[in-house]
Amino acid sequence: MKQINGYIDAVFTKQDALLEGVIASIEENGMPAISVSPSSGKLLTMLTAISGAENVLEIGALGGYSGICLARGLGSEGKLTSLELEERYATLASNNLTKAGFGNQVSYMTGAALQSLEKLVDENQRFDFFFIDADKENYENYLDYCIRLADSGAVIVTDNVLAGGSVVDEGAKSKRYTELMKTFNETVANHPQLESLLIPIGDGLTISRVKK
Repeated sequence: MKQINGYIDAVFTKQDALLEGVIASIEENGMPAISVSPSSGKLLTMLTAISGAENVLEIGALGGYSGICLARGLGSEGKLTSLELEERYATLASNNLTKAGFGNQVSYMTGAALQSLEKLVDENQRFDFFFIDADKENYENYLDYCIRLADSGAVIVTDNVLAGGSVVDEGAKSKRYTELMKTFNETVANHPQLESLLIPIGDGLTISRVKK
């Protein structure tokens, strides 16, 4: 898995000073090194662009790496709303998005994501693209909210669904959320409102389309 990802990153992604700066800023601030892989980030950019997304909702901002990747796929009128539990993470992400030239296209909501999602539902907000990369315990709850907030045909992308390979490889080191991801993957695969496929890039991305 690691070898394959290393090969894909080496062949299909180029050195990106801006994103490398984001990684450095995350490290400098003592934040966890859990940003998406370079190939996963590129795929987010491509999917956002291919789908013609105009209103993107990101659950889990960290330092802004995935936010930049998502924003790169948006047109000049596109908007990114990012939910982040930690105020200082959101501040760093906002600074990094501003440095990348997307400061006027992104807004942050801090605090528990479920509360922010409930607020978005109450405000009748709608989105056409979602990226879930936050606490795994709430993935199914986040998915439910995304479907409620989704335009017809919207795309939902979810990260870390392979849990370091432990969902399939008994020899891989089990993570605290391995069983959660197994259950989540089954839920997504069989959800009546979704058409989905797991892409084994990075730590695994599930790409779902909300049925019309």
